[in-house]
Amino acid sequence: MRTHYCGQVDKRLIDQEVTLCGWAHRRRDHGGVIFVDLRDRAGIAQVVCDPDRAEMFRTAESVRNEFCLRVRGRVRARPPGTVNVNIASGEIEILCHEIEVLNPSLTPPFQLDEENLSENTRLLHRVIDLRRPQMQKNMQLRYRTARAFRRFLDDAGFIDIETPMLTRSTPEGARDYLVPSRVHPGQFFALPQSPQLFKQLLMVAGFDRYYQITKCFRDEDLRADRQPEFTQVDIETSFMDEGEIIGLMEELIRTVFAEVMAVELPRPFPRLSHHEAMRRYGSDKPDLRVTLELVEVSDVLRDVPFKVFANVANSEGGRIAALRVPGGASLTRGEIDAYTQFVGIYGARGLAYIKVNDVSQLNETGLQSPIVKNLHAAALQAIIERTGATSGDLIFFGADRRKVVDDALGALRVRIGHEKGFVNGNAWEPVWIVDFPMFEYDDEARRWNACHHPFTSPKDEHLGLLASDPGRCLAKAYDLALNGSELGGGSVRIHRAEVQEQVFKALGIADDEAQSKFGFLLAALQYGAPPHGGLAFGLDRIVTMMAGAESIRDVIAFPKTQRAQCLLTDAPSGVDEKQLRELHIRLRQRVDTQVEIGKA
Repeated sequence: MRTHYCGQVDKRLIDQEVTLCGWAHRRRDHGGVIFVDLRDRAGIAQVVCDPDRAEMFRTAESVRNEFCLRVRGRVRARPPGTVNVNIASGEIEILCHEIEVLNPSLTPPFQLDEENLSENTRLLHRVIDLRRPQMQKNMQLRYRTARAFRRFLDDAGFIDIETPMLTRSTPEGARDYLVPSRVHPGQFFALPQSPQLFKQLLMVAGFDRYYQITKCFRDEDLRADRQPEFTQVDIETSFMDEGEIIGLMEELIRTVFAEVMAVELPRPFPRLSHHEAMRRYGSDKPDLRVTLELVEVSDVLRDVPFKVFANVANSEGGRIAALRVPGGASLTRGEIDAYTQFVGIYGARGLAYIKVNDVSQLNETGLQSPIVKNLHAAALQAIIERTGATSGDLIFFGADRRKVVDDALGALRVRIGHEKGFVNGNAWEPVWIVDFPMFEYDDEARRWNACHHPFTSPKDEHLGLLASDPGRCLAKAYDLALNGSELGGGSVRIHRAEVQEQVFKALGIADDEAQSKFGFLLAALQYGAPPHGGLAFGLDRIVTMMAGAESIRDVIAFPKTQRAQCLLTDAPSGVDEKQLRELHIRLRQRVDTQVEIGKA
């Protein structure tokens, strides 16, 4: 039906006849001459309809926005002064010989170049939204990114193997999406949160190098930029240690960014231990573009009269950290109050500060703050020296449980850094975070939980700590962060059944529970399982960053809302009584399945 895509027609085709198909992006009537901007996935071409061809012109007069058209015409150069440098076909236009309406269109719910559309409107009319040039670019970027991943992994000897979508429920992290079985009454499949166990079994089976670009599912609590179904590039390999896996995956990401974005990432990527990342940045995915850092001051505040500081400094699990803002003494009271309100989101009960008006006078004359009178000279001197503060600076303090301080000051560091220009100017700053804790303690449940997952291998030298001191045990785990977002994470896996059993015991998983949930894995590990490890990259998040999109939903063709709903298809929805009976399910409570679009 066509000879070219609209965006592919350029001056090389002048005086040639072309046939194009697409949608009327815009129709303009200029004193008897009709211009139609014809759009397809490759771009826009300007079609000129002269009244000389009466039948063609009558058809052109009937065209409205989003009519599906087929156009035949001759390519010619645009008249001087009418060139559009913003589009690939901007130097030419098509003199229309024939125009055919393949399908008319209703008036679209919004103009495709309309700005500030509500997301609910876009998702409700997602098919029209996907026609917008920016969404077309995003989807093509996603395709090119997935293709680059595949090309690298194929060339590196990895093979694409599909793993099951219907599997056993093993709820160790987020909640599973459950699928009732019709032929096994009262029993359920689960949609996979990750192909983790199956890819380990593939290593035991001898496939050596596996990958899969696959959907995963997590029934998580509602969060702004998460999806109940998401796509990850899942990778596993045998006979490679932690350093070798990190090196290969780093080369993969460097290659993908070079191929898709023409971006040269640094070589090598920097590495930070988890402990150092939390100490300096308050985050295990730090944005290294921001030059501000946190400084530990707990030890110099244990004996100060200010009880808010002293109590935290002397408590187990407490932290006091300082964040120096160069030139921050000029911040207004309103700005400080706004930052105080901001850290409250992360559980901070306040935000102490000191304005350093004159660093030579470490008293209430040179230091402006309600807390200065309750800090002795030695503490003030240590704070100034450790932070490197000079006259005109401001120092913020976080004092609370370690997690609250890390979360609050870590987020404040990033916000101030970008708002006030404390950035290094680099567009992309990747960093590996390594040496993660193996476990974290759940005070409410009074048990240890796995920081990554229970199949992560401990450091060889820490095997003896599994039973005696799990809190000191470090894992062979690694995450890759970029500009403050986690691109992917992985680990070397446990390949010996006896070590896996020790980890289950440390997690409080009894032998019978371990056999019930993971007996197939424990059995497989006893048949010469090789050392293996891997990593999974979040494709949605990577493409979001590449596209500079505001939301992960802008790079997914048919995403769910923040309330885990599909407005386009009105899902999830109720099912009729017959379906429920076939599945041997009786609802305990009937609920209204209608969704109010304005609240979705």
